[in-house]
Amino acid sequence: MLSLQPFVVAALLGFSLLTGILADNPINPGFPYGSEKVRGVNLGGWLVLEPWITPSLFDNTGNDAIVDEWTFGQYQDYNTAYSALVNHWNTWITEADFAAIAAAGLNHVRLPIGYWAFDVGPGEPYITGQLPYLENAVTWAQTYGLKVIVDLHGAPGSQNGFDNSGHRISYPEWHSNATNIARTDAIIKTIANMYKDQTNVVSAIAPLNEPAGYDGSAVLSAVRQYWYDSYGNIRYPYGTAQESNTLVLLHDAFQPFSYWSGFETPPGWQGVAMDTHIYTIFSDAEEAMTQAQHISTVCGMQSTLSSFDLWAIVGEWTPANTDCATYLNGRGVGARYDGTYSGSPYVGSCTGLTGSASTFSSSYKTFLRQFWEAQVISYEMGAGWIQWTWKAENADEWSYQAGLANGWIPQNPTDLIYPGICG
Repeated sequence: MLSLQPFVVAALLGFSLLTGILADNPINPGFPYGSEKVRGVNLGGWLVLEPWITPSLFDNTGNDAIVDEWTFGQYQDYNTAYSALVNHWNTWITEADFAAIAAAGLNHVRLPIGYWAFDVGPGEPYITGQLPYLENAVTWAQTYGLKVIVDLHGAPGSQNGFDNSGHRISYPEWHSNATNIARTDAIIKTIANMYKDQTNVVSAIAPLNEPAGYDGSAVLSAVRQYWYDSYGNIRYPYGTAQESNTLVLLHDAFQPFSYWSGFETPPGWQGVAMDTHIYTIFSDAEEAMTQAQHISTVCGMQSTLSSFDLWAIVGEWTPANTDCATYLNGRGVGARYDGTYSGSPYVGSCTGLTGSASTFSSSYKTFLRQFWEAQVISYEMGAGWIQWTWKAENADEWSYQAGLANGWIPQNPTDLIYPGICG
């Protein structure tokens, strides 16, 4: 039985309902989502800067006011900033990283990119030039048999106010400005058009990372409508009733899965998955948890992930159990764990819990392995997982690359030594 939603989508896109029936046939994405597990890693800090991933880029400016990619362009000479960015783009992620990711038994990379790679408006100090590197990434992924999720990580006005949106501000402005949303829609159409015939490599598009749904109904209303529009923009990029095979990966906007129950589900909608990000470190209560409590917390998420009515992918998570990494909460902002974050109580010293793995105790590395395995086991109860992040300059507890080199991540992600960790 045909449902109404695809006809509504088609009508909104101006399609003639006489050009063909939008059948309830499943799409044929470039990866068998739902039958094979997503096992991947994020290429964080490459095409969208994050101070905690590459602190040297920010420290070398000598300007404490440079806290995100917006101010990186705003408070520096253009040529100085551009030169630093080009060097970073050329060196932070290379073809060798894609070879290593594939050799580690992974099948996906999630690639964050900002809107400013496509569209810089008046008064926006962003520096552009990221698109050739996106193209390189897709080429390298194809060479090594990896799937790419192109993730729009920053939108005009900022969808969450975090530095990882490109612009660290006190309150997000994306949702409250129709021009911001229209610009974002246009960029998603551009991305969908770029890769509509390359779904064997770019298997999914994530139309917006982490919109701040916790800020209330105005944000959620804008996000829900944007998700509807994104479905049409991604699934119907040909200007006709022809569908693409691109998966639409929606973020949960920090809402429980119960909020999204029945949203864009089959048979009326096809090729939609839900991205959720699971961290147990961004509150005082979580920082106070014991190692065993961190493990039991993620183990307790299995039934939620396995029972959801869309493919559930944990698109960000970490084996780190503290927020100790320098600048993790923002450049110039301290950590909850050691009480240097304003208003947070002291839990313990960050010494030996972040930085170089050479400073990690054997017991801490054992915990990192146990916590890593508990999360992999739990998140594979859903459609799979994508760890944040592949590499970091000075936060090995977050780095997949460092975990491989130092033994808390196995060379094959299915080689578990604590298969019963969740009981």
